[in-house]
Amino acid sequence: MELFLSFLFAALGLALLVKGADWLVEGASSIARRLGVAPIVIGLTIVSFGTSLPELLVNLFSAVRGSADLAIGNVTGSNIANILLILGASASVRTLRVQKNTVWKEIPLALLAVGLVWIMGNDMFIAGGARDVLDRIDGLVLIALFAIFLYYTFGISKVEGEAEAPTKHTTRLATFYVAAGAALLVIGGKLAVDAAQTLAVLAGLSERVIGLTVLAIGTSLPELVTSVVAAFKGEDDIAIGNVVGSNIFNVFWILGLTSTIAALPFSAAVGRDALVAVAASLLLFFALFVGKRHALERWQGVGFLGCYALYLTALVAGWL
Repeated sequence: MELFLSFLFAALGLALLVKGADWLVEGASSIARRLGVAPIVIGLTIVSFGTSLPELLVNLFSAVRGSADLAIGNVTGSNIANILLILGASASVRTLRVQKNTVWKEIPLALLAVGLVWIMGNDMFIAGGARDVLDRIDGLVLIALFAIFLYYTFGISKVEGEAEAPTKHTTRLATFYVAAGAALLVIGGKLAVDAAQTLAVLAGLSERVIGLTVLAIGTSLPELVTSVVAAFKGEDDIAIGNVVGSNIFNVFWILGLTSTIAALPFSAAVGRDALVAVAASLLLFFALFVGKRHALERWQGVGFLGCYALYLTALVAGWL
């Protein structure tokens, strides 16, 4: 009975995620055009924040419960899934064009974010500390960097130029779509994650593996559905901005806030996970210079999905 209910709630959660993503993309792109804000800015902020809410909720609960591996694994695992799984799936739908600004600024910033997690967590190796941990000071630094990121996105909204006014949806209706879509994403993500976590526990997986796989994929479902829907709709900037923005949100805001609430011990295994996230970010950056410049082609998307399948296999098999 428990198994049946878990599958039922997972299916319901996925249905809510699909509808929520559709509304979020529709409303966000409409707001961008009506207010003259570049879609990439909407993708980096409103859409990224809405689709990152499940990660935030999971990490806050994990911090309160003292589950450090679950909290850090959720963030690093989500960042890996965002690039290899979500961008892979989105690019497999159709080639995604990436703006020059995103290539040279936002993607390197996402790379810097995961690189900082590894540096801050390895206190013993880098600074000769007593233990490896993400503490409150690290969290405050990450939150400060998040504030700088928000200031940066506000700045590019002023120089990207005005967008074309939409032919449908008033600002009020578009705002409702964004809010309702984000709410459905949170509810759907919660249902799907809880059901998936129950299934994982029944299968006897460890806390770290649950964080890197079940929770990472589960909390990344909003990003996955949102980016794929955006790709289908031809909203490349929202598809890309959602993923890159979510990766920055995950580290600077979510992990920063979590580590100010409770110190997060940084194990050797977690350090390896952070390095995999760094490698995935580097792969994304260099992929934009192979084949069609500043674009993720369909064959590259399939390659990303293959890399993610190999990563999951290595993780479950205990090679990582």
